[in-house]
Amino acid sequence: MVKQSSNPIVEAVGLTKVFRDFWMRTKALAVDHIDFEINPGEIFGLLGPNGSGKSTTIKMILGLLHKTSGQLTVFGRTPSDVTVKKHIGFLPEESYLYRYLNPQETLDYYGRLFGLDRATRRRRIEELLEMVGLSHVAHRPIGEFSKGMARRIGIAQALINDPEFLILDEPTSGLDPIGTKQVKDLLLNLRSRNKTILLSSHLLSDVQDVCDRMVMLYGGTIRAEGSVDQLLEDTGRTIIQSPRLKAETIERVEAVIRESEGIAIEKVSQPRQRLEDLFLDIVEQARREQVETAGATESGQTAGFLRAQGEGDELIESLTRDALDAPPVRATEVKEASREEVQRVTTDKVVEGLTSAAPEPEAKATEVSRKVERPRVDQSMIDDLIDGVGSSDDEDEPGE
Repeated sequence: MVKQSSNPIVEAVGLTKVFRDFWMRTKALAVDHIDFEINPGEIFGLLGPNGSGKSTTIKMILGLLHKTSGQLTVFGRTPSDVTVKKHIGFLPEESYLYRYLNPQETLDYYGRLFGLDRATRRRRIEELLEMVGLSHVAHRPIGEFSKGMARRIGIAQALINDPEFLILDEPTSGLDPIGTKQVKDLLLNLRSRNKTILLSSHLLSDVQDVCDRMVMLYGGTIRAEGSVDQLLEDTGRTIIQSPRLKAETIERVEAVIRESEGIAIEKVSQPRQRLEDLFLDIVEQARREQVETAGATESGQTAGFLRAQGEGDELIESLTRDALDAPPVRATEVKEASREEVQRVTTDKVVEGLTSAAPEPEAKATEVSRKVERPRVDQSMIDDLIDGVGSSDDEDEPGE
């Protein structure tokens, strides 16, 4: 098993990819000598416009494309090493799913590819469908889904193997603000579990909310890199935030700034809430009013297997798996066992009736013994036997 350490999960040095035509002439320089590393337990952003080399870099990390030159390692091994594949979850830019399978069948299929046993697959499928808000359409063909609903299934399949390294290419594409917020919350939750995530997205606000570090590509080269705070810090301005001030107070503050710094206040404005927050408030109000919808329902909490798991949970999972994997008992075996039980109980009752001087109170019987009728013994026959034994003794006395 691949274990995380302080070493980078992904390390690229001078990574280059050149696409050539049939005559081996350079057709496109997609990635041009880039250096970066992705550390354990961080969310790493890969940004850039279309054609900047993001998808090419991701495909080389997955081993789907071979590098032209440079060095690239994943978990300390080459991307072509198949032993690292089961520790990676991947969501491509477009979710290519079988349209005639339903969500349960789709997730079961991918779970089988990772070699998960039946009990684990069933539990994870249930949790993932609840997490992405599609439990109520678990039996609908995916071909009937909207793009956003199909995207939710794509996210679930990327998590079915509980990966250590998660690669997401445009994960919020086609999702409504509710789904977008859920994905961002999920990424933060996974990071708290020391999961490593590579996020590629055109929605810069999403990257800004969740990423720890990022690189910006253009023309196959890295144009900027660093933490979010380092890249977004505006060193040319200062923001002073306070409760709402009166106009005369603002004038006095501006006079002080003008006198001491020789500059004027550029802008005074009232804060506004984000459009995303307003949208979510409206949707939440509609849900409280129980307004029906044909789309995705409210998402559940993060799937249990994606959260920290205790020893008790592991024991229950092991016992459940053993019970489900045990061979079924044949009906003939049950019948034979029942027949032997009935015969044993019947024999015990007959012996008890013959040896008892008087009938005992009826005891509580088992479920099987209730079905067996208690044998009736002729008491006069037993008395005759006892009398016969007594008379024989009297006849023997004179001869002694």
